[in-house]
Amino acid sequence: MLLALSADAQVVAWLLLLLGGLSDAADGWLARRSGGGSVWGARLDPLTDKILISAPLLWLAAAQRLPLWAVWLLLARELLISGWRAGQDSGGPASRSGKAKTILQFAALLLLLWPAGWGSEAAVQGLRQLGYGLFWPSLLLALSSALGYLRAAPHQR
Repeated sequence: MLLALSADAQVVAWLLLLLGGLSDAADGWLARRSGGGSVWGARLDPLTDKILISAPLLWLAAAQRLPLWAVWLLLARELLISGWRAGQDSGGPASRSGKAKTILQFAALLLLLWPAGWGSEAAVQGLRQLGYGLFWPSLLLALSSALGYLRAAPHQR
């Protein structure tokens, strides 16, 4: 995805992000349908989400389409929660707010990366502005869900 973004292959980058998000959703659905998954899955799934989301976030910050401080704050949250999860016997499965944060981030990123050729200039800019607007509630949800994980930490293990 980063190579596609760097090469200005907007459609390829957008499709890769969409494919990553859809495969993540399908994986979660299949794990729940087959009996809830495993501790290994509970550890690996959030890590892959973070990699998939971090790449375009860093590119958007480098392109000055998102503030660098906000992206760093979000990435710091992700590292903190990844560390917390590593210490959990259960793998620290995602909370509802954590799942909502991920969905909102994917939606924001898909809109922020909307390819220039997919509509009029005004429509593309409108969709990207909507993505920018969705980024901020996703950041707030990320921070509030982190507090929820950390508050639950003494009760889990």
